[in-house]
Amino acid sequence: MNFRKYLPGKLGKKEVSIPVVRLSGAIAASSGPLNRTLSLAGVGRLLEKAFGDKQAPAVALVINSPGGSPVQSRLMYQRIRELADENEKTVLVFVEDVAASGGYMLAIAGDEIFVDKTSIVGSIGVVSASFGFDKAIEKLGIDRRVYTAGKNKVSLDPFQPEKKTDIAYIKELQLEIHKVFIDMVEARRGAKLSDDPDIFTGKFWTGLRGKELGLVDGFGHVGTIIKQRYGKDAKLKLMTQKKGLLGRGGTQGISIGSEAASSLVDASIMSAEEKALRARYGL
Repeated sequence: MNFRKYLPGKLGKKEVSIPVVRLSGAIAASSGPLNRTLSLAGVGRLLEKAFGDKQAPAVALVINSPGGSPVQSRLMYQRIRELADENEKTVLVFVEDVAASGGYMLAIAGDEIFVDKTSIVGSIGVVSASFGFDKAIEKLGIDRRVYTAGKNKVSLDPFQPEKKTDIAYIKELQLEIHKVFIDMVEARRGAKLSDDPDIFTGKFWTGLRGKELGLVDGFGHVGTIIKQRYGKDAKLKLMTQKKGLLGRGGTQGISIGSEAASSLVDASIMSAEEKALRARYGL
């Protein structure tokens, strides 16, 4: 029998430790040992470790993401909710610089969302972007030769003029994904949301305005809120992964030769893409 819990005063008081998982970066499927993006494959084990702590009454998620892949965003959201329900944990979300688009989809996995008044939240919408090079290759005297089986196999080709049918089709796909996103927000935030018509238009706001709109619940830093909720002696336990020689979590070891060079290129491209995503929100 454990007599310690029956002792008075500090000897009998059990220290509360709250697991913390940082979800930081653009959201995309993992593609190499140097990838710094967020994906279910990359954070799945950390989430399982955090929610598997039987003594912890809650799990804290610290989010700093400008968004990215809707698929990976939704996969991580679903996994967080599954683990929370299975382990009967409260999920507290803390937004740092930004939780926009897919980043906000991650945030709504929380039972409560806390932000800084200057954080950026929202951007509940879907975007696709590309470039058109058809006029450039015409000036250079380059012919584009593509052979397909299936008349719709090639669409939105950047080296060909835009087609109205292609644009209509991509808009149809975007509207379907947008509807899924809206349904998720309404299911999680429910009556907390205001009736502002701009909420689902893709606009984004500061944390201050986000609170007024019902997109978030309050203001505060993870350390402050945890101590308010669970006592001044409550501790934060940051979940980390073992790192390989190149600094990436996991046990895959390192790549050499052309694979490593390719990974460096991938990492540079993703870094540029993340900077572009953050630039949308003035970050």
